[in-house]
Amino acid sequence: MNIETLITRSEAETETLGRRLASQLPRGTVVSLRGNLGAGKTVFARGFARGLGITETVSSPTYTIVQEYDLPESGRLYHLDLYRISGVAAALDFGVDEFLGDKKSIALVEWPERIESLIPEDAVSVEIRHLGENEREIYVRRP
Repeated sequence: MNIETLITRSEAETETLGRRLASQLPRGTVVSLRGNLGAGKTVFARGFARGLGITETVSSPTYTIVQEYDLPESGRLYHLDLYRISGVAAALDFGVDEFLGDKKSIALVEWPERIESLIPEDAVSVEIRHLGENEREIYVRRP
């Protein structure tokens, strides 16, 4: 397992980190994105989308649960926010397994602890910790 710890000192740095990580991942990857409310998950997700070549506006899917973005050549980025999901059964009811199992796409999952048993063992894990007004500590774990 490869673990990387980074400190970002601005939204731009957090976004750049997301962009860099996305550009390194193959299709079929699931990324679990952890962090408290306001930690910077949406900023990271915006950079992540840019790293996949997505140019449209990226917003938090808190109320819609999932935002889908077409990738430039084929496949999609599924940006899931499971904050409002009560657990595995509710997630399966809306088809989360299809998003996680799409080998032509990438799934970025906020609040993955809501469906921990469904997250693949080979998922990339990103955890963002708020250290100060603009400072974040970001852990990236790759299998």
